[in-house]
Amino acid sequence: MKAIWNGKVIAESDDTVVVEGNHYFPENSLTKEYFTKTEYNSVCPWKGTASYYTIEVDGEVNENSAWYYPKTSPAAKPIEKRVAFWKGIEVTK
Repeated sequence: MKAIWNGKVIAESDDTVVVEGNHYFPENSLTKEYFTKTEYNSVCPWKGTASYYTIEVDGEVNENSAWYYPKTSPAAKPIEKRVAFWKGIEVTK
């Protein structure tokens, strides 16, 4: 799977975990130069508290467009420390 934004592959892996229709990529599959951690958080009742990344590619900024769970609930352990995308980021094979 590939995550693509603004014409660049920002993550690529054959080892994604799909939960609720979202592909969660391993942290080591990210092209780190495009990612900046933010202070934003959200809470999922069954997964836990999500943290976010802002993605910047060629001067274009997509705020809080990737999320991950640094520590999940027991039910969501398979996606702990994995990253998923939204806000116009294309996830494709």
